[in-house]
Amino acid sequence: MSFRIPTVAALGAVLAALGACATPPAAQSGFLSNYSALTPEPATLASIRQNRDEATLANVERLALEPAVFVGGAEAGLSAEEAGWVLAEVDRQVCYELSERFTVLEPGQSGAQATVRMAVTGLSLTNPAGSGLSAVANWFIPGPIGVRAPGSTGGLAAEGELVLVPDGRQAAAITWARNAKVVGFDTPSLSRLGDALQLAEPLGDAVGDAFAPEGREVREIADPDPCARFGPRTRPAGFLARMATGLYDPGMSAAPRETSPEE
Repeated sequence: MSFRIPTVAALGAVLAALGACATPPAAQSGFLSNYSALTPEPATLASIRQNRDEATLANVERLALEPAVFVGGAEAGLSAEEAGWVLAEVDRQVCYELSERFTVLEPGQSGAQATVRMAVTGLSLTNPAGSGLSAVANWFIPGPIGVRAPGSTGGLAAEGELVLVPDGRQAAAITWARNAKVVGFDTPSLSRLGDALQLAEPLGDAVGDAFAPEGREVREIADPDPCARFGPRTRPAGFLARMATGLYDPGMSAAPRETSPEE
């Protein structure tokens, strides 16, 4: 019996078909101060609803970031360490993207015109065994597109808003949810947090796009980097490990949240 390797064209057609079916939207968690003006964003891999007050945001330059939190029991089944990994990666990616469009202040620094609040509202775990089999299968598939074993993929859902200081009025908001795709560019992982941690990056991208006023250009990273407390912006070791093994390794790619002795 011969084994036929799928062609890139065939996989691309499947990917396009899957991409047309976005992740179903997550239920409203109650975290946002206002949901009434949210509108869906069409034709994306994620399910996104967002709202922004362009005139108000045009005058916002300096932001404070609150630490991300879990709401609605989204952390159920996670250890304290695992929960810290997820929140730290959400903080990291959101800070990176916002710092390219706003001045992000250090904790305790005064002068913020607005505060960004983020919450993880849903999380589904990666199946490590299925991911391992997927990594092996992907060695036989040419091109950058890979496959994942059905039922082995995880997902992430979050909500966030930008509220003005001092009145707390919402100037921008987003709800975001995405599952890793069975056919696509989501890398398998032997960690059950693998997909959730990887999806924090496109979440950060979406938050940056949703909260920045139309036409605001991406800027150079400030020196000192206001997001340095979350770890380096790039981790070459993680990229090289992914190229060598076909697997996402959180220890080489993400940055865990530091905990105090009391935690």
